Amino acid sequence: MIEHQVQHDQSSNRPVTAGYSEQPAPLGSYAGFLAAFGAGFLGFLAASRRLDRPLPERFSTQDVLLLGVATHKLTRIVTRDWVTSPLRAPFTSYEGSTGGGEVKERPRGRGFQRATGELLTCPWCFAPWTAAGLGYGLVLAPRGTRFVATLFAAVALSDYLQHGYNRVKQLSTSGK
Repeated sequence: MIEHQVQHDQSSNRPVTAGYSEQPAPLGSYAGFLAAFGAGFLGFLAASRRLDRPLPERFSTQDVLLLGVATHKLTRIVTRDWVTSPLRAPFTSYEGSTGGGEVKERPRGRGFQRATGELLTCPWCFAPWTAAGLGYGLVLAPRGTRFVATLFAAVALSDYLQHGYNRVKQLSTSGK
């Protein structure tokens, strides 16, 4: 595994990451994720060239907003939703419900298991992966990607309306 292939500082024979943190961090697994992200990007570039789908000179403001809202919602579904908890369960420990169909989990284990748990429980960490996938889709299959992104954007809008409705309802019942 990547964890066992640690580089050493030649002058002291200590790992180059020694002293990085008092807490053990799965740096080798993080490096593996970085490599996978980079490989996915290179694969996308090769596919766009092979399929004669050049990168756009720029994205429209509408597409950026659509992908931003869809990235937000899809990322929340992957990292927090009750229904997707079986995907996270091998890498996380359940801590409780946070309301609104979401759960609080914490990463568990060491190495790859822990790094995966950290990725799958952190919306900010997972968002670049989601945005990249949607962005690649917008270049390679724009029509289908816009359809999927629009669905997730509609769900995000619905969520905000649900929260707003609940807040108004709370305020109206607490004032009586």
